[in-house]
Amino acid sequence: MATLWCALATALLSALLLGDGLGVNLLIVAAPATLAAYFAARAAGRRLRPWTAVWAVGGLALLLVPALRDAGWPTFLAVVSAMAVGSLALHGGRTWPGVVLGPVGVLDSLVTGPVWGWRGLRERAAGSRGRWGPVLRASAVAVLLLLVFGALFAGADAAFADLLGQLTPDVSGVHAPWRFLLFLVGLAGALAAAHTAAAPLRWDRLTLRQGRARGRFEWALPLIVLDLLFAAFIAVQLAVLFGGYDKVLRETGLTYAEYARQGFWQLLWATLLTLVVIGLALRWAPRGEARDSALVRAVLGTLCVLTLVVVASALRRMDLYVDAYGLTRLRISVAAMELWLGLVLVLIIAAGLLGSRWLPRAVAGSAAAAVLAFGLGSPDALVAERNVQRFESTGKIDVRYLRDLSADAVPALDALPEPVRSCALKDIESALRESEQSWYDTSWGQARAREILEKRPASAGGSSCPEYGRYGGGGDEYTRDGYGEDADLDDFDPGTGMD
Repeated sequence: MATLWCALATALLSALLLGDGLGVNLLIVAAPATLAAYFAARAAGRRLRPWTAVWAVGGLALLLVPALRDAGWPTFLAVVSAMAVGSLALHGGRTWPGVVLGPVGVLDSLVTGPVWGWRGLRERAAGSRGRWGPVLRASAVAVLLLLVFGALFAGADAAFADLLGQLTPDVSGVHAPWRFLLFLVGLAGALAAAHTAAAPLRWDRLTLRQGRARGRFEWALPLIVLDLLFAAFIAVQLAVLFGGYDKVLRETGLTYAEYARQGFWQLLWATLLTLVVIGLALRWAPRGEARDSALVRAVLGTLCVLTLVVVASALRRMDLYVDAYGLTRLRISVAAMELWLGLVLVLIIAAGLLGSRWLPRAVAGSAAAAVLAFGLGSPDALVAERNVQRFESTGKIDVRYLRDLSADAVPALDALPEPVRSCALKDIESALRESEQSWYDTSWGQARAREILEKRPASAGGSSCPEYGRYGGGGDEYTRDGYGEDADLDDFDPGTGMD
């Protein structure tokens, strides 16, 4: 019955709180759903293990991102990651099949969970019919008293009426179908989580058949050649570092932007492909003798260490690129991904030295931690801060791009001088004014932005903003169509307005 009540609470909160937007309401709805899974697992005889607690706490922590940040893209990553981490808490995956296939079991329970819940409800209702009457009568009387006296107090005091209006969701008939759908989704989701916790699919029992071991020469020669190629590339990078970029640009004929941008993307793909190569190599690695294990560790360990240097080189190129042309959402996202790939390589090296039983959960945990740090770090605010710093040092700024940032960027953009400040903030201010929200679907970033803009609104002078942006410290304005995050200004000289 505890599982049933928690599932009903999840459904009711979903209908009341999730209809208008995302904020702390996701965390509020997830709390009774988590309790439903806990009670169901306990009734089924499952014990709370340390890793289960880690995944459960991690999944709830990820839901802090929509409560604190206004930007939609970190929120999306955090919600998806919270669902994946929650599936690990329900299934208890330890192996690669358990980690990768765990969410599939939760999707299956979306059908079986409600059926399981309905059967349990019928069984318990048959033996406790005499107790349902008092519960329903007491609930009806409580609701009636709240409605009557709440309406009287609201009519007696305008301040109380305003407070009541902010705290209570809109339950008008216009939104009734939408809220009923949310009720069903919340109920099905809570019952699916509870059913999975009570009867998880044991993905860990699946075994991956190892590939046929290859001979030492056949297996090691390609990887040794790859190690040598990586070493040669790193030697060139060291030469560039000490010899300077100007010499390289003269010899290659590339522009500064082309060298930095293309180099980063190529190195990112090299890092991803290296992880694929390592996985395939381990599948066919020789496993017969101790010398074979030593050879595997030596060759793949060297490749991992060299790839870490490639990761450092890619991040250095991105840093130079951002110094020259500013920070964007795309650039900060791929840089964060490159950092996480470097962490995965470190984990692989540690697994080669200490054993690999813990590696699947460590990789999954590092991914969830990276998404959480990325969201709480407020990427939109970092983008705004970096571009404001660049404007202060160079007098160059892409106002049109900054207009598309979320409310998280307002504190940093508030430091800009007029009229650039108003040009950058007017669209954000307009969006905040049009989307009046309740306390439960308003993020801390939105609340902070509204407070700043109420004290110092974007002035009416924003109408004189250039259509495509403002560049240069002397007040000259230059325009160019179609630029932004995906169409860079990298080869556009703001000082001359010429390619």
